[in-house]
Amino acid sequence: MPEAAVLIDPVPTMDVEAEVVHPVGIDMVHRTRPEDAFPRNWVRLGRDRFAVEAVLPHDHPFFAPVGDDRHDPLLVAEAMRQAAMLAFHAGYGIPLGYQFLMTGLDYVCHQEHLAVGGAPTEIDVEVFCSDLKWRSGLPAQGRVGWAVHRDGQLAATGMGATRFSTPRAYRRMRGDAPAEGISIPETVPVPAVLAGRARVEDVVLSETGQDGVWELRVDTRHPTLFQRPNDHVPGMLLLEAARQAACLVAGPAGVVPVEASTRFHRYSEFGSPCWIGAVVLPGEDEDTVTVQVTGRQDDETVFSTVLSGPRVDG
Repeated sequence: MPEAAVLIDPVPTMDVEAEVVHPVGIDMVHRTRPEDAFPRNWVRLGRDRFAVEAVLPHDHPFFAPVGDDRHDPLLVAEAMRQAAMLAFHAGYGIPLGYQFLMTGLDYVCHQEHLAVGGAPTEIDVEVFCSDLKWRSGLPAQGRVGWAVHRDGQLAATGMGATRFSTPRAYRRMRGDAPAEGISIPETVPVPAVLAGRARVEDVVLSETGQDGVWELRVDTRHPTLFQRPNDHVPGMLLLEAARQAACLVAGPAGVVPVEASTRFHRYSEFGSPCWIGAVVLPGEDEDTVTVQVTGRQDDETVFSTVLSGPRVDG
């Protein structure tokens, strides 16, 4: 996943106003529960460069530690995603209510700097925006890069691509899709321990009887994965499905996805089965597992991702 491993030097710093520290409201990171909102404040470092102070909870019920003592890489990815939403809303003035559509997300976590202690971990997330295309004075799409530091040590990097849509344009694009989808799964979840989870309510896959293929379980009652009404399956749920599928094909120990490269091709809709397929890719390092995961719905690819990392007991 080389895209996330190296960050290109951003636009040179200008109009530095690092002394102006702005607090963060949870609505600016599209959360409704404070325990699921990780940025705390932000500073503009330059025209397209921001510093966000965030926290990684040590006792989050969904983003629980992995391998007993390391922060979940998907928690780090979610903190980066929220920092990007904050930068675009607060830094560029994109109004709340606009749709934030991430089409790609790559990350690399350095787990040696992500140990979990007895209190929340403070991290510094630097956000770099580039390749911005503008419409009516606001960004319409662009790329975003992240560099996450903890106590001065590089803990993670990432790259992403995103688009923005006005509420009216988004509803026009979505056509007849209801503004709020409701989904209560009827299928039996796979065993939580095999999916890398401690709680059955966090399992998002069901058996299909076919090796390496599972059905996505979408439960709109989940308090973290569904923060507010949604007309499609959130991308974070799809990333979680990819992680669980990777654990299932990796074997009884599972895998810690310290690297991932994901592309979102279309929305995953409510009311139609979404099939999650996973296959282990060949590799030279016996202690590292690389898994390719693909989600398909109505014979079309919804998302594709490649996850890589050590076995949980490796």
